[in-house]
Amino acid sequence: MLTHTFRHLPFIGPANEGRLWRHGILSWADWPLTGRLPIALSGAHRLLTEEVLCRSREALAAADVRFFAALLKPSDCWRLFFDFRGQAAYLDIETSGLDESAEVTVITLYDGLAARRYVGGDNLDAFASDIMRYALLISYGGRRFDIPFLERALGLRLPQAQIDLCPVLHSLGYRGGLKKTERALGIDRGPLRGVDGLTAVYLWRRYQESGDRRFLETLSAYNFADTVNLEQLACIACEMKLTATPFAEEFILPLPSTPANPYQVYRQCLP
Repeated sequence: MLTHTFRHLPFIGPANEGRLWRHGILSWADWPLTGRLPIALSGAHRLLTEEVLCRSREALAAADVRFFAALLKPSDCWRLFFDFRGQAAYLDIETSGLDESAEVTVITLYDGLAARRYVGGDNLDAFASDIMRYALLISYGGRRFDIPFLERALGLRLPQAQIDLCPVLHSLGYRGGLKKTERALGIDRGPLRGVDGLTAVYLWRRYQESGDRRFLETLSAYNFADTVNLEQLACIACEMKLTATPFAEEFILPLPSTPANPYQVYRQCLP
């Protein structure tokens, strides 16, 4: 999809990109080296645009996803998914609260094949090296919460490109948090229906107080669902975005099957 993308170029927004497509300039290869363009660009602006287009070809050949992430708006970063899905990890965290003293409690990292869990006081150190295997991080609200929180709480710098599905789905008319969006798109959480972030804080506190691992198991089940459902959301969002382009039939995204949750939900542990 990136080779069909022009709105990361200077002076080209949604309207000009659509005009290029309608006039047969459907990919970078179609950009005319000479002659008139169907959009209004001064000579200086065209030179700058074509310079960034040349750099775009080089960046894609080098698999430099950060180049494109830096130029695209957050709501347009879904376009990274097609070329860089194999280098992506889905990420979600739980914390002990939202204030400055809050800590990371559970993290799940999922690459579409395997999921790994990291627990506060146990194996959080491993997360710092594991996360660096991925060039692209996919989250819901991660730009504003998960990534800054991880960087502050764990002393990390996470320079990876990001697809934050929150602004992508907001641009499609889906407002609210992850659970509300999942329900609107037909994703059912089964025994975790109704469990939310406040419940996650409660489960961690009860685990710390009692040492009863059923609380940790239930919290882990919730965090696992938060994370692996992101792959389905990403595919759904990309398919919906594609319908507004001429390329809907070119990119087919089968809905991935959701892996079985390896953690048990203990209903008696829920408030």
